[in-house]
Order: sequence, then structure tokens, then C-alpha cells
Amino acid sequence: MVLSASIQARLRYQHETIPELIDNFSEQQLRQRIDPGKWSAFENIAHLACYQPVFLHRIQRIQEESNPFFPRYTADSDPEFPGYVEQSLGRLLGVIKTDRQTLIDVLGGMDEAALQRTGQHARYGQFALSKWVEFFLLHESHHLYTIFMMVRELRRNLPE
Repeated sequence: MVLSASIQARLRYQHETIPELIDNFSEQQLRQRIDPGKWSAFENIAHLACYQPVFLHRIQRIQEESNPFFPRYTADSDPEFPGYVEQSLGRLLGVIKTDRQTLIDVLGGMDEAALQRTGQHARYGQFALSKWVEFFLLHESHHLYTIFMMVRELRRNLPE
């Protein structure tokens, strides 16, 4: 089974929604936390940038090992995450774009056997790589929705 047309399209284009979602907001505005206990829109973008290399590494392990085990990923425990939060918005968007192209190239070069190799998630169990890609995209879409809602809240709080 090759990657579905839906997965391929979302992999290629879904991340391009970020600039549309944050249009006309400054980096300073995006860094504002709407809820003090939750990430800002900017931190959600930093997380998306930080997670792509993690996912690439998981793909590599799935290809090299027999059903590798992956603990649940938490950005707050990732020593790389603070460095992403310190980057500029423009840099993060560039990193997302570059790393996404790497993901597309790596996955596009795989045959059916490679896409059927499995990895074990600590919470959700075993899935084939093709389902890991779906999981990655759904995770990303959750954060895009979060950014969308935060930007709406920021817009509501703008002075008229």
C-alpha cells in the first residue's frame, strides 16, 4: 500500500496553512499566552518545527530496526524544544518548510514493504509506517486548529 492521495496531499500542503492562520500578527503578538497554563500560538509553531526531525528519526528507526518502541513524545521534556522557541518566526517557518521537504523526499522514495514496517507507540500500540504518517499529520492538524483558535482570540482582544 502506497501512501494515499489524502496523506500525500496533506503531507505536501498542510503545513502551508500556518502563514495563512497567523496573517497580520506580529511575532510578539503570537508569543502572547492566551491561557497562562497553555502554549502560545508561537510555541505551537515551535513545537511543529521541533517535532519534524523527531518524526524523521522515528522513520529511520522503523526502517533500520524491527518494530522499535517509541515513548510518548512531550515537547516540554525535549531538550531541543527551548532552542526552537528562541528562534524567530521566519526561521521557524523556514525550518518547517525545509524539514517537510525532507519528509516528503524520504517517504516518496519508499516502496510498499518499507511503508508496512512497524513501530510501537507507548500509548497507541503498533502501527505500520503509513499509519505513523497519518498520526503525524493528525497531530499537526490538532496544533493548526489550536493556532487558529488562539489567533481568533488574539483578534478579539485587539483594540478597535
